[in-house]
Amino acid sequence: MFKAKAYSAASAASPLASTQIPRRTPTEHDVQINILFCGICHSDVHSVRNEWSSVMPTVYPIVPGHEIVGRVAQVGSAVTTFKPGDLAAVGCLVGSDGTCPHCQAHLEQFCPDMTLTFNSPDKHKTAPVTYGGYSDSIVVDEHFVLRVPGNLDLAGTAPLLCAGITTYSPLRHHGVTAGKKVGVAGLGGLGHMGVKFARAFGAHVVVFTTSPGKAEDALRLGAHEVVVSRNADEMKRHAGSFDFILDTISSEHDINQYLNLLHTDGNLTLVGAPTKPLALAAFALIFGRRSLSGSCIGGIAETQEMLDFCGAHSITADVEVIPIQKVNEAYERMLRSDVRYRFSIDMASLKSE
Repeated sequence: MFKAKAYSAASAASPLASTQIPRRTPTEHDVQINILFCGICHSDVHSVRNEWSSVMPTVYPIVPGHEIVGRVAQVGSAVTTFKPGDLAAVGCLVGSDGTCPHCQAHLEQFCPDMTLTFNSPDKHKTAPVTYGGYSDSIVVDEHFVLRVPGNLDLAGTAPLLCAGITTYSPLRHHGVTAGKKVGVAGLGGLGHMGVKFARAFGAHVVVFTTSPGKAEDALRLGAHEVVVSRNADEMKRHAGSFDFILDTISSEHDINQYLNLLHTDGNLTLVGAPTKPLALAAFALIFGRRSLSGSCIGGIAETQEMLDFCGAHSITADVEVIPIQKVNEAYERMLRSDVRYRFSIDMASLKSE
């Protein structure tokens, strides 16, 4: 066991502050990674503030962070796919049972016994729960460590480990390809990645936003059209025309207006997570045999596929790089949507703590 520098919160009302945390000595199957960048995900804020207490109560102290990019420091004796000096990444998962039908199908994100990167029971007993990427080092089982293409900007790569795979997976699952018409509702941390991927897949991409000021940015990111969703005439013009809509909106909104934009057998997938239930009109689904589904991250193999795709197409997240000392300010700014489009923490800043 060794100590790593980190930032943690002691309670739901506490700011994140400098601390030291235990990390296990690497076992034969482990990879130890010196963390270079860690993205800030909205779920970090929810977890730190215990806003998902009914589903995933937070155990304090909490060290968040599951968008991790770094360089391999050492590997266990049985590790075959990584060596010291390699670029590596870790996403939302650091463990699963490996034997259930989901794991056998490479869908570890649905394993009933999965271990999240932070705030999950630590099966190695190094600490009561797992500690995430707001740290200078992490030790992870080789199966859950990912290769990073060498041509990608590392700060912009970090958010791919959550925002990237969260949008890539449903687009791939629902067959988004050239010739499809795809909508992306919301242009934030998730939405901007959805636009980039849908465009790279060859689809005709339409962004829906409540902010007219985001139109220019949406086009820059790859959208072909931008619709202000508060404009009923603009929405009506697209009625019944979409193959697929990716709904990234995390606040309360009228989902039926988007369902009515789907043509026959079209699908809308939720990846945003509104805290309040959304009202669903049955006829929005019944007419047109439309479907509504949800999606969360992806399995390890698909996450690697996504990173390789990003390497081939030079796709990264648009990020604002910050030192760890500004993380509490970043949380407040993110809640105000004051970032385009993701924060990425430069972990070199931990050296001064």
